[in-house]
Amino acid sequence: MRFLLNDEQREFARSLDTMLAAARTPAVVRAWAAGDTAPGRALWSRLADAGVFALAVPERHEGLGPLPAELAVAFTELGRHAVPGPLAETVAAAAFLDRLGDRALAADWLPGIASGKSAVSFALLAADAPYALDAATADGVFAVEGDTVRLAESAGEVQQSADPARRLARPLGGTVLARGAAVTDAARHATRHARLATAAQSLGLGRTLLVHTVDHVRRRTQFGVAIGSFQAVKHQLANVLITLEFAEPLVHSAALALASADLSTGAAAAADREIAAAKVVAGEAAYGAALTALQLHGALGYTDELDLSLWIRKARPLRNAWGTPSACRAQVVTGLVPDGAQA
Repeated sequence: MRFLLNDEQREFARSLDTMLAAARTPAVVRAWAAGDTAPGRALWSRLADAGVFALAVPERHEGLGPLPAELAVAFTELGRHAVPGPLAETVAAAAFLDRLGDRALAADWLPGIASGKSAVSFALLAADAPYALDAATADGVFAVEGDTVRLAESAGEVQQSADPARRLARPLGGTVLARGAAVTDAARHATRHARLATAAQSLGLGRTLLVHTVDHVRRRTQFGVAIGSFQAVKHQLANVLITLEFAEPLVHSAALALASADLSTGAAAAADREIAAAKVVAGEAAYGAALTALQLHGALGYTDELDLSLWIRKARPLRNAWGTPSACRAQVVTGLVPDGAQA
């Protein structure tokens, strides 16, 4: 099985990287964290024009997909540039609506998701996970509780998060859209896509943390020499690189498993395990990169003024989103999707 990107996928990644580098995402992230979503929605529209959200929407609903491999490529770049918003949740909602089988509901929402006109959130609600990302500002929030899904009509107070741009709120009220086994099945399908997207974001996040930390240790000096020349520092950075290099093929393999598996058969369980493995390894790699970046930047790493802090503060929430490391490890072993998997 081929885990390397082809020329077209690499060019897609380069084009997104160029676009996002020009977008000055640190300012967008800070605005989003402060509740000003206008710059983020403008960037969202540009990403949609590049086809990012259409990758999760089938062609019959004006999309390009589903194309999990390309989706993983795109979300790696989104993580690399710390793009805010309900990114994985919008992809999850698209997968859910497509799988649910309600043609009218899919026709109402999927074209808007593909075009970028609708930024939606999706959540699996449980007693210990009653919040949805950006529920207060999304164009629609699909909340699943057990075998019931509803379209929330409002949201509660935004909760504090380790990542200020990760604005969590409780979805309130709303119309019940469907009940039964079809909802449960569609929610599992949505979880697969959300985990893959989050794993890819973590991979990109870790890459940026490593690049900036390497640049910093080359410039920072102690005792008249760059700290990057110290053996202990080299070992720390080498460990980060190794974990990221190990995570990358797992993310690509998970995308291929999702694309090739007949999800109505036992192949779904195998795909779930691959996606869970990619999620836990990429999440831990990004978290390790954040800890190393924080240590090697010294006191600078704790300051909000340092743009890199925006990446550092995303690592742990992304590691836990859509399945904690322990939950993902359990799924690799058992093949079960736990309730409230978005965490």
